Parts: sequence; structure tokens; C-alpha cells
Amino acid sequence: MVAAWLWLLCFLVPQALPRAQPAELYVEVPENYGGNFPLYLTKLPLPREETEGQVVLSGDAGVAGEGPFAVDPEAGFLLVTRALDREEQAEYQLQVTLETEDRHVLWGPQPVRVRVKDENDQVPHFSQATYKVQLSRGTRLGVPFFFLEASDGDEPGTANSDLRFHILNQAPAQPASDMFQLEPRLGALALSPEGSASLDKALEGYYQLLVQVKDMGDQASGHQATATIDVSIVENTWVPLDPVHLAENLQVPYPHHIAQVHWNGGNVHYHLESQPQGPFDVDTEGKLYVTQELDREAQAEYLLQVRAQNTHSEDYAEPLELQVVVTDENDNAPVCPPRGPSVSILELSPPGTKVAKVSAEDADAPSSPNSHVVYQLLSPEPEEPAELRAFELDSSSGSVTLGAAQLQAGQNILLQVLAMDLGGTDGGLSSTCEIPVTITDINDHAPEFTASQIEPVSLPEDAEPGTLVTTLTATDADLEPAFRLMDFAIEAGDEEGTFSLDWEPDSGHVQLRLLKNLSYEAVPSHKLVVVVRNVEELVGPGPGPGATATVTVLVERVVPPPQLDQESYEASVPISAPAGSLLLTVQPSDPLSSPLRFSLVNDSEGWLCIKEISGEVHTARPLQGAQPGDMYTVLIEAQDADEPTLSTSATLVIHFLKALPAPTPTLAPVPSRHLCTPRQDHGVVVSGPREDSDLAGGHGPFSFALGPNPTVQRDWRLRALNGSHAYLTLGLHWVEPREHVVPIAVSHNNQIWHIQVRVIVCRCNVEGQCMRKVGRMKGMPTKLSAVGILVGTLIAIGIFLILIFTHLTLARKKDLDQPVDSVPLKVAV
Repeated sequence: MVAAWLWLLCFLVPQALPRAQPAELYVEVPENYGGNFPLYLTKLPLPREETEGQVVLSGDAGVAGEGPFAVDPEAGFLLVTRALDREEQAEYQLQVTLETEDRHVLWGPQPVRVRVKDENDQVPHFSQATYKVQLSRGTRLGVPFFFLEASDGDEPGTANSDLRFHILNQAPAQPASDMFQLEPRLGALALSPEGSASLDKALEGYYQLLVQVKDMGDQASGHQATATIDVSIVENTWVPLDPVHLAENLQVPYPHHIAQVHWNGGNVHYHLESQPQGPFDVDTEGKLYVTQELDREAQAEYLLQVRAQNTHSEDYAEPLELQVVVTDENDNAPVCPPRGPSVSILELSPPGTKVAKVSAEDADAPSSPNSHVVYQLLSPEPEEPAELRAFELDSSSGSVTLGAAQLQAGQNILLQVLAMDLGGTDGGLSSTCEIPVTITDINDHAPEFTASQIEPVSLPEDAEPGTLVTTLTATDADLEPAFRLMDFAIEAGDEEGTFSLDWEPDSGHVQLRLLKNLSYEAVPSHKLVVVVRNVEELVGPGPGPGATATVTVLVERVVPPPQLDQESYEASVPISAPAGSLLLTVQPSDPLSSPLRFSLVNDSEGWLCIKEISGEVHTARPLQGAQPGDMYTVLIEAQDADEPTLSTSATLVIHFLKALPAPTPTLAPVPSRHLCTPRQDHGVVVSGPREDSDLAGGHGPFSFALGPNPTVQRDWRLRALNGSHAYLTLGLHWVEPREHVVPIAVSHNNQIWHIQVRVIVCRCNVEGQCMRKVGRMKGMPTKLSAVGILVGTLIAIGIFLILIFTHLTLARKKDLDQPVDSVPLKVAV
């Protein structure tokens, strides 16, 4: 079973696998073979092992036995049975297979390509036996005016079909025997150099040429044929053209015929070129057309070139030029220049100042009426008379200048100028040109205050520096912000620099402020002159009277309110105190201040009264209803006697004590102590009663208080050290040096003791020792006695000097009275 499957597999695999396609065999067979047939061509690669079956030939040759090809089955050769003609069929495609009787292919197909190799068996021939040709005079040298046509049936691209053309004969042979030349390969007939030079002089109008065509190229052998060319010489009609004038926007059917050219020779093709490119064309008859409307503004002139060419696009002669001129029509309105930025004109510019120049462009023909533009001012409409006109316009040049009327800064004016062609005559076209004009501000206005006189301003003399006095406002009629910047200054009335000005650079408001303290006594009023100026230079007239403002400042005298020596007062009084008892004295803090008038406020019980001048507070009546430990508060009001509107107040608190059972004992005076003035850091220790137990009622604590005298309370300070001692010091920095008696009240268990502390206030040295005045010592001279002794001494000295001078005078007189001989001689020793 396995062997059977293996055998079947071996049988099927070769059948399933594709057979390789045999390579194509290439065979050449000479055309018109003159030898014996059959002619064996090539050995076929038939399989040797396959002997059964038959060889089958198929393809262009048809069935075996009918075509020119056959296969020798025994030798395996491909053979041809007769001569082949390449012109009938140049190539054959054959297939050779080995097949069984039931058409099963055992081998193949084997492709075979048979090419018939050409032989020069064909004679070339012309397309015509006789050619009729026209030759125009003026044809350029070497330009073919006729092309011969000949053909050869042999294989193209081989020498057998390589044709050459020649001129065999020219008749007549005048004026030269070689008037023409024939290009050998192309058969292009043209004038020779001799023919070109003598054609116009030749009288003959007809030539006959005998031409030959031969195959095999330049070889001597080959087949040949002849033909005749009859050449007729005709007149040259290729003449220059006159310029053509065409109106722009011409309303006619298009294409529109404009000119005609003609080349008198035959076989001509016309070609048109336009510089620049334009809507022009030429037909096969040489008629020139314009194909659409022309626009002179787009192109005013065209230069057309017309060429007469042969079939190879070669010019028979120089091209003809035709100038086309487009004539103008008034079809373009003047075009205004684009509206530009606003033209700036300074205010107060003089009449005649140039503003702008309108220059409208007209695209019509220059220097023609169609492009002659004139101008007319539409807005602002010209005024009459001329003095009222703000602008003047030159109708020819379009120049705009300022008129006599003045313009104001900040004005924005739109000038409208009408531009008209045809010189402004009827039928012309026009456009409106616009020129924005801005009148630019100049600094021709000086700033001015809104008020030159300011109502007097009152300031108290205690006003703080920096206080706002008043605000001044100045305006400037100029529009430019830079021209509105102002500078302020105090021109007069502030020699001491008491005031200052404060303003923002771009503001017209200036603040007058106090810079120094005022004094009513020194200067009761100030008259200030404030001036305002431009920061930028002023153009035109200078500042007017409105550039200054006068401010009067009145200084108000300030009287300080009265001040009491204490902010509040306290006093203690037994409820048994009789009416008229002195409680305390209220005094001003400055004894030299204005006198005060005192009064009580809120004395609801009527227990108290105060003396209007001295400020002494007394009990007005017995203190009925008061209880020990209670407090009674009233308000003391003090008014300035000179200025009743000035007043001050202080509270007075009354502490009620128990009634005294017996007269208050008085302690013995405290021994004298001394304190230094100016005040130093030491005081006097005051002790309560310690030795008399009956008086003391036992041991402390004690309460200490200064006596109710206001001067005592001003000059002295008393503070408790403990329950039994207090410390007395100076209340002021300076107290008059002398002996002072300070009353002090000591209380304990509703008992009060009054003690007198004697204190010597004196100047002290650096060690704090008191320096006292020393009395005159006995035996020491006084000032008067010393002066007397000095005067007596001086008198004695004067008397002594007088005696001496008197003696000397008398002795000199005695010597003068003696004779000369009595005078003793002086002997020199």
C-alpha cells in the first residue's frame, strides 16, 4: 500500500510542477534568396527522450504545409521552403510544439522569431513627375521655398532607403547655371548665393530644374529616379505697411480687419508677433485683425511683426512691421491723489501761506484737451469779498493758500476741490479731491487767573505750617497741552518766605499754603501778589493784567485759654465745719497771666462758695445732711477777665470727715531743715506724733496732707513713705531762697493735727551744702571807709608834688639873679 502511494506521488509531482518556458529563437532570412530550397534555418532544441508524438508548427505561417516554413521532424531543423519578400512581411512569429495525436503537448511551445533581412530591391520615386513652384523675388538666401517628396519601399533606417536629392540640370542657365541649391537629405530647394544675388536682375521669369533622387545614401550604387520642377519667378509683394490708427473703445464687430499682407511665393504660412502682447491675429490669407477693444491708457502703441514662413517655420524674407497707434478718447476722469494725513497749518499764519497742492492725474493722452485739468474750490465755498475768504485756490496749478480770514486753533477743515478735464468746458469729466486741514495751536495766549482779586483770608496766628490758605485757578486759552503748562510764583509780599505755592504741572490750580508760623504782633496782615507764567516760550504779546492775583491774608490774634494750677482738686472737711471755713484756693498756673473770674457749677446743695477774684473756696453754710465718708463733686469754672469767651474748668471733690469731738490739738513745730534751690534730689522726712499717746490715740497709720493754701500746694510736694512718715520736697524747680513754714495736716481715726514744718531754702554748692549770707565782721572796713582812705591818700600825694615843684621853681629863679662872676667854676677832676 505504501509503495503504491509513493508511485502515485512520483507520477503526479512532475505533472503538477510548471514547465520552464523555452527561450525565444531568433533567425534572419535574406530577402529574395536565390539559392536552393528548402533552406535550413536553425536546429530546434527538441527533447531526445520523447520519440512518440509529432512536431507541430504554428504562428504567422499558418498550418504546416501551407506556409513558407516547415520542420524536419527527423533532423529537428526549421526550414523555409521559398523566397521571402520583406516588403510583403518583414517578420514572422512561429511556435514549435511536440504533441500526441489527441493534441496533448509533450514539449514546447518553443517561440521562434524570423526576420526577413532587407535587400535594395525597391526603386525610389517622387510624389509627382512634375512640380509647379512660384518663387517670389526678395526670397532670402538659403531659405527653402519648396520641399521635394520621394519615397523608397525598402526598410526604413537602412542604406537601402537612405535617399539623396540632386539637381541634374537648370534651364535656362542664365544669369548663372547654379541659381538654385537642393539640400541632399531633405530635398529643400532654395536660392544659391549666385541666385540670391542675381534673382532681382534676372530677366527670365521661368526656370525648369531636372532633379534626381537616389537610394543607398552617398554610395555610388543604388536605384534612382528623376522629376521636373517648373519654377516661376513672381514679383515681390512683401512691402512695408503704413501705420494704422485705431480709436480706443471702438464699437465695431470683432475681429476687426485692420491691414493686409501678401507673400507672392507659394507654400506660405503667416505668423504674427505683437510687442507688447496685444489682441491681434493674422489668418492664412495674410489678413490682420484686432480681436477686441483697445485701451489707450493701458497701451498707447503696438508694434506688430508679420512673418512669411515655409513649412519649417523659416522666414522667406525679413518680417514686416506694422505700427498700431491707439488714438485717445476722453474716457478717463481726473484721478485725485489718495487722501493723506491732515495738513497742519499754524494759527496766525499770514495770508498766502501755502497749504497744499492738488495734482489730479488724467490718464488720457498727455498735452491733449482730454488731460487738461483745471481746479475749482467747492468747500468751504469761496466768500465775497476776498477779505472773508479763508482759502485761495489757483485754478491752473491747484495750489491752495491761506486767505485773509483768520482761522482758529483746533479747527478741522475738509477742503473739497473739483478737478475737471477738457479745461473745465462742457462735456468734460471731473472728480472731487479732498484735503483735510488742521489749524495747529501756537503758544499765543498767556495764562490768566480767573480772579485777580481774592477776598481776604483770615488765619489764626497759631495755624500750623502746611495749612491751606486758598486755591487759585488760572486758565490758558491755548489748546496744545504743552502750551497750557504753567509756572506760579509769589512775586511780592512774601519777603520772609512765610508762604509757599503747590501745584501739579498739568493743572491750572495752585494752592497757597502756610510755610512758617504767623505772628499777629509782628505782621498782622500779608498782601501777596501771585504771578502765573507759561512754561513754554510765549509767542506774540506778553502777559496781561490777568496774569497776577492779589491775596490778602489777615492774621487773627490767638489768646490761649486760661490754665489752672491743677487739673482737679480735692479737699477734706469735717461735717461739723462751720460756714465760711476755707477749704482751698484755686489759682492760675501762671501768676502773670490775665486775671480770672471764678464760679461754681453744679453746687446742687449750696454748701460751697468761691470768691470771684481770689478763687478761695469756703463753706457757704453748715454741712447739714452730709455724712462722713461721702464725696461731693462740683465744677469750678474760670473765665478770662479780659476775654470772657476764654474759659476753663476743673472738678473739685470734697471728702466729708467725722465731726471733731474737741478742738484739734496742734503739734509742736518741726525743727528747721534746709533744701537746695534749684531743686535737687533730696527732701525732708516728716513723722507723725509718736510720744503723746493720748493725742495719737494709739499707733498709726497716719495720713499726711499739705495745708489748703494754693501757694503751698504749688511750691511743695508731699508723699507718704509709710504709715508714720511722709517725704516733703520742692514742687517747683526754683523756690525763693528763704525760710519757709509749710503747714501739714496729719489725720488719724478722724483726728487731725496741724504741724508747721520749717524749711530753709537756700543756694547750695556742688557738695549740696547750704550757702548762707554772712554778716559784716567787726573791725573790717566798709566800702565807704575804703573809698575815703583812697581819696585822702591821693590828696596827700598831690600836695607833696606841689611842694616839690614850687621849691624847684624858686631855686631856679635865685640862680638867675646872681652875677656871672659869682658863679663858681666847674672843675673837672
